[in-house]
Amino acid sequence: MQPDNLISLKDDMVAFIAGHGMRRLNAYVTEDVPTVIFEEENPDGWKDFVEHAKAAGSPFVTMSEVILEKSDVAILLEQLRDQTFPDDNSEELDDAEYLVNHVGKVGYLQLGFAHQGVMFIFEVATDWYDSFQNLMETVTDLGGIVVDDSDE
Repeated sequence: MQPDNLISLKDDMVAFIAGHGMRRLNAYVTEDVPTVIFEEENPDGWKDFVEHAKAAGSPFVTMSEVILEKSDVAILLEQLRDQTFPDDNSEELDDAEYLVNHVGKVGYLQLGFAHQGVMFIFEVATDWYDSFQNLMETVTDLGGIVVDDSDE
């Protein structure tokens, strides 16, 4: 089970990377870049990932984090309220309001290294962050729906 704040995992990652004589580059690897996602069931699989980076001769590992901001939740709630009006009792609204409990917490971490023109990526996220992402996708998808209720 993942904790609801990945800050201590981030601290462990920083120390482990430095312990291997590697540097960290604060960067997020987007989906536009050719990537290979590292899949590991072991909770300490990120250590294997860092060791693979070192074995590949990478001088650094990219690292990105997402901390839930109060403004992120406020924007999400506003968009959900606009899209669910007049039904203010939607399940999505309840889920978004619950996210307030996680403001200031690290919900997502990404490690990466480049090798032969491909980015190798390790990602870990909390359950609440996954829920936040799903709600954001719901808002984006609903925002693109056009309702044509004209009488023909």
